[in-house]
Amino acid sequence: MSRPAHAPLITVVISNYNHATYIEASIRSVLEQTYENIELLVYDDGSRDDSVAIIQKLADEYGFFFQAQSNRGLSQTLNDAIKRASGEFFAPFGSDDIMLSDRFEKQVPWIIARPMVGIAAGNVIKIDARGEALSAKRQRKRSERLLDFNHLFLDDKTVPVAATLLFRTAALQQIGGFNEEIRLEDLYVELKIMEAGWKLGAMEDVLAYYREHPTNTIKNLRFMHDAVLKTYACFAQHPGYEKVVGRWINHSFLRASNRDKVFAKECLKQLPLRYWNLKTLRGIWRLLTA
Repeated sequence: MSRPAHAPLITVVISNYNHATYIEASIRSVLEQTYENIELLVYDDGSRDDSVAIIQKLADEYGFFFQAQSNRGLSQTLNDAIKRASGEFFAPFGSDDIMLSDRFEKQVPWIIARPMVGIAAGNVIKIDARGEALSAKRQRKRSERLLDFNHLFLDDKTVPVAATLLFRTAALQQIGGFNEEIRLEDLYVELKIMEAGWKLGAMEDVLAYYREHPTNTIKNLRFMHDAVLKTYACFAQHPGYEKVVGRWINHSFLRASNRDKVFAKECLKQLPLRYWNLKTLRGIWRLLTA
């Protein structure tokens, strides 16, 4: 794909916490982009492993911005990065993920051609802790699509992968950035930007390797459950709010039913009977038979 005549600056932000095993590969995947107009900001958010030494060595070699700080949380760190950012586009990126080298070469022209899109995303290849691709049945590729607020709020199957998010910085500034009271930063900010009238555009292209490992945030069932409910509560005036909450509690209950039975029972108590469905029955069966 050809580069746009005006190649706007992209601010890429990596916030690292105890990912010494993965952080160098993540940073190098940004430095090796075929798209050249990139500003890289790297933060270490209070790591207790060897991360700081690894990042500092790379920062000394390549000259990108690096700040080591006490643990502040991702949302606050990203808000600090927005204030520092010079880019027309803003790309938060996981310290355990890897970009494909032509990610921005593809993604920037795509979002420029769609001025209504405030957030662009794409597909990923899932890899394990060693960097090897997971089995084909663990991969999912979705076609190109444009989403509005209701698509994302009412249908949990449309959520984009965080490893591919590219924001218009103006859209982030319009909504006041990330909510520092909500620790699951991406869903909230996506919904707020779309509530403000922007679209979320998803490309068909694979843009990154998303790493699955034992410390992924998504595997912390209680954290995810509480953070998503707190996010949805910010949109409680929406007529579909109660149904959306019921759907999420059902989702948490089913996931917990074969991993954390105490938490699963707590979820089931939260779930009104009118929102029981086949997922609920599957979870109950697991509780009774496992």
